[in-house]
Amino acid sequence: MTVTRSTVRNGLFPFAFRAADTAGGRSSAGVGRHLFAAAALLGMLAAGAGLSAAEALAAKAAAIVVDARTGQVLIDQDADAITHPASLTKMMTLYLTFDALEDGRLTLDQQLPVSSWAESMSPTKLGLRAGQTLKVETAILGLVTKSANDAAVVLAEALGGTESRFAEMMTRKARELGMRHTVYRNASGLPNMEQVTTARDYAALSRALMRDHAKYYPYFSRRNFVYGGRTLPNHNRLMSRYEGMDGIKTGYTVASGFNLAASAVRDGRRLVGVVLGGKSAVSRDDKMAALLDQAFGRPSRGRDDAPVVASLDTTRSDAVDGEGDDDDDEVEVKAKPVRASLQTAAIPVAPAREEKSGRGNTPSRWGVQVGAFSSKAAGNKAVSQAVKQAPFLLRTAKASVVEARSGKETVYRARLTGLDEKDARKACAVLTKHGHNCVAVSPGERG
Repeated sequence: MTVTRSTVRNGLFPFAFRAADTAGGRSSAGVGRHLFAAAALLGMLAAGAGLSAAEALAAKAAAIVVDARTGQVLIDQDADAITHPASLTKMMTLYLTFDALEDGRLTLDQQLPVSSWAESMSPTKLGLRAGQTLKVETAILGLVTKSANDAAVVLAEALGGTESRFAEMMTRKARELGMRHTVYRNASGLPNMEQVTTARDYAALSRALMRDHAKYYPYFSRRNFVYGGRTLPNHNRLMSRYEGMDGIKTGYTVASGFNLAASAVRDGRRLVGVVLGGKSAVSRDDKMAALLDQAFGRPSRGRDDAPVVASLDTTRSDAVDGEGDDDDDEVEVKAKPVRASLQTAAIPVAPAREEKSGRGNTPSRWGVQVGAFSSKAAGNKAVSQAVKQAPFLLRTAKASVVEARSGKETVYRARLTGLDEKDARKACAVLTKHGHNCVAVSPGERG
C-alpha cells in the first residue's frame, strides 16, 4: 500500500469518526479512544510516508463561507477535512463562559483564582501567577485579543473544576451545536493530537456565538486592551483592513497552520468565513478577504423571516481596553484605510397600513425599519434586539410592528419611530455595523 498525505488525511480520521458514530457517537471519551488509536496508526503511517504526524494531519487547507442568518453554504473548500483548531478552541471556551454569565454562574466583575496549572501554560499568555485572581471580563478580553492560554485555563477551572473536565463539557456542547467532528482536550488550543475539528464545524460555532450570545459578541471586535500597564493589540489584523469585519478569532500551531474564523457585514448582510491550515498569517488573511469578497457577490436564498443571527448588543465595559492572538510574530500587511459607509437593509420598504402620520415634516417623525417578517412575533423579537443593540439612541423610540403587503405575501414590518433624522441614521449605522437589518425611514416614506 502506498501511503500518501491524502491516504492519511482522508482515510484514517474519517474512519475513526465513523467508528465512534457506530458506537453511539455522543461520548467524548469514546471518540477520544478512536482518535487515540487513529493517532497511533497515524504516527506509523506518517513515518512510512516520510511525514511528521503534524504534516500528516495538517497537509491540506480547508475553508468555508456561509450566510450567518440562514446558514446557506456559499463556498466550500474541503470543509469537512479533519484538522486542529489551535486557538480557535477559545471560541468554545468563551461560548461556555457566556452561557455561565447568562445563567448567573459567573459575573463579569467576579474574581477567579489562578492555579499553578494556569500559570504553567505556554505563551501566548498574560503572565498570571498562582495565587492571583483574574476578573472574568479581563479573562474574556485576554482570550479574544491576546489569545491568552493561562486565562483560558482560569475560566476552564472555574466552570469545570479541572481543565480536562471542562474539555468534556466543551465536546458535549459541540455535539449539541451540531459540530459532529470536533473533539476538545483542552481549553486553549495548545497542541494535542486528539483535539480536532473541521471548517464546517467552526462555521456552526461562529453562528452559534452570534445567535445565542449576541450580547457578548462585541467583545470579538475589541482592537486592544490594557493589562499590566501594557496595551495588547488584537491578533486579528484583518479587522483593520477588511471593510465590515468585526471578529472573530485567529489561531496557529505547527500542526494546524494559520487559522481564522471571521465575520463581516455589508449592505445589511452578514457572512461567516473559516480558513484553516494557512501557510502564513498574511496568506491566510488574504485568502479570507478574497473568499468573503467572492461570497458577498453571491445572492442569498434565505427567507426574509429567518432569525436575525447577528443582532448584537454594543454595551461593554471599558474598564480595560482590548488586545491580540498567537500568530503575532508574523509579518503583517500594512492596514489600508477603510472607507466608512452606511449599510442599508436588504429588505425593501413595502407600502403598508400603519398609524396615521402627523402633520408636517417634524424632526421627530423619522424612524428605522429593522426588517419585514412572516410573523408578528418575529417582528417584535427584531425590535427588541435592535433596542438592546443601540439602547442610548433608541431608548425613547416607539416600537411598531405593522401588517403590510409585499406582493402577494403578508409581512410584518418592524420599526422604531419618533426619532430625528440624525438619530435615525446613527442608529442604523450602529445596527448594520453588527449585522442587523436596518434602513432609516423619513416622514414622507412612513406610509
